[in-house]
Amino acid sequence: MRPVRLPAAATITLPRWGLIGLCLLYILPGIIRRDPWKTDDAAGFGVMWTMAHGTIGDWLSPNIVGLPMPNDGPLAFWIGALLIKLFGWVAGDALAARLSILVFFAIGAASVWRAAFVLGGRGEAQPLKLAFGGQPAALDYGRTLADGALLIYMACLGLLLRSHETATPALHVALVAASFYAAACVFDRSRTTDALLLGATLGLLVLTRGWTVPLGLLMAMLLLAALRYQRVLQQLLLYTIPLTLLIPLVWVAAHSLLVPGDQGLAAQWMGGKFLMSGGPSLVNIRFLGKTLLWHAWPAWPIALWAIYAWRTQVSLHILLPTAGIGALLLNLAAPVSRDVDLLPLLPPLAILATFGLPTLKRSAINAIDWFSVMTLSAIAAFIWLGWIAKQTGWPAQLAKNAFKLAPGFKPEFNLVALLIALTSSIGWLLLLQWRLGRRPPVLWRAVVLSTGGLVLCWLLLMTLWLPWLNYGQSYAGVAEQISKHLPDNYHCVNARGVGPAQRASFAYLGEVQFSKTVDDRCEFLLVQDTGVRKQRAQLSVVEPEFTLLWQGRRASDRNESFRLFKRATP
Repeated sequence: MRPVRLPAAATITLPRWGLIGLCLLYILPGIIRRDPWKTDDAAGFGVMWTMAHGTIGDWLSPNIVGLPMPNDGPLAFWIGALLIKLFGWVAGDALAARLSILVFFAIGAASVWRAAFVLGGRGEAQPLKLAFGGQPAALDYGRTLADGALLIYMACLGLLLRSHETATPALHVALVAASFYAAACVFDRSRTTDALLLGATLGLLVLTRGWTVPLGLLMAMLLLAALRYQRVLQQLLLYTIPLTLLIPLVWVAAHSLLVPGDQGLAAQWMGGKFLMSGGPSLVNIRFLGKTLLWHAWPAWPIALWAIYAWRTQVSLHILLPTAGIGALLLNLAAPVSRDVDLLPLLPPLAILATFGLPTLKRSAINAIDWFSVMTLSAIAAFIWLGWIAKQTGWPAQLAKNAFKLAPGFKPEFNLVALLIALTSSIGWLLLLQWRLGRRPPVLWRAVVLSTGGLVLCWLLLMTLWLPWLNYGQSYAGVAEQISKHLPDNYHCVNARGVGPAQRASFAYLGEVQFSKTVDDRCEFLLVQDTGVRKQRAQLSVVEPEFTLLWQGRRASDRNESFRLFKRATP
């Protein structure tokens, strides 16, 4: 028996303008006025920038000015490079590349909404009919569930930073969401076009971060079809699997034909991503378990409740996301993982969690609300207080700590940023008044404060704290110093130990002409020393024919330093 009994008033959907506006407030802050940061963000931009200004070999073999980047597929970089080609001349290469963030987020958000709408529109997911009528219409109920899924998706803490990086994880999580939408259509309607769409999304997933995630999802869908929905099995075998294989194989073939000097890179990458290198370690399991608790909040507790609430009638809207979550958890069985490996879990968790919203107890809703209000309001207040401290020097201890983390930082006042921050804070107070004062009966009331509060905090960070974050996370200052010590006309610079993010930042911000291979004709050598202070490591030894020209580091990072050497004239 279905556990949902609802009046029509519970399925009032969010206004379309309100939902779209919230999505824009979520994704737009941080795109403008931000340098590539010392994360995957700078490295991803470096690959896109190299492609946009490089040859066909750069497009087929991802690299940062000659530094190979074989761990990720080329798809996200292709999109960013294409945007640089189209808009770089008017917006600048960095901003043009960050437009890919909008594309990736739009794919993920629309796919989560559509997947929940398709699954929520099925008969077995509908609420029970009330004795005297008044139950919600099927279309309204599906739309309300879809709104809730999108709000839960955006409220996930782990998505926030990664979705704002010009790197493959942002596209990866979006395509995982797209694959669940395509799978929902396949299992719901069993049409050939839907099976082809699923194959296309899985094939593009392979071109994003490898075989493991799409293979796990495909196996889960095949198993679900074989056990419960046999009519779908033929569609998956005849259309989905061949297209999934064809798309990455086209890249491998093009690479082999057009880049003859690097025949094995694509095949090596495909093979390396196909096989797992060992089983999970206890340390890795602990790390992932602890990280998942905050990474997938508030989706995971509501998703667990959904499974419990629907335990007597397990249908496609529960089976499909649950099977996907199980497959993705198995894909985490590796010796070493990062928090970014948890991202694919967020779309199915959000889709599953939205089916828990209609059955949530009032006490659980109040607990989620008050946790969001207290936690996110406190974070927003701290962001405001930190900005005041950096501007005025009060509170003194907070200002001291802020400038200690970024020595040499000079605060700047931006009226537009201040007005945006004030407006968003007032909007948060109005949202609190509406939610806590009126107590609306709509399904998505349990997560609207979580999403709104997270959007507020990100908006405040990207307005009030952006100059301070740029100073601490960007290599612009170091790039400028290196550029000053290089003459106008020089052949090239060799690099030793320079990481992907650093290489990309110096090449773009400092216009350093790195050699794509070790070149004996290069007059300069740039060395990066990492862990010199924290790990008490020794500086790497450099050949005697080089003389030290400059050394320095970012003021906010004592763990790494850079040395620029000049080759002695023979």
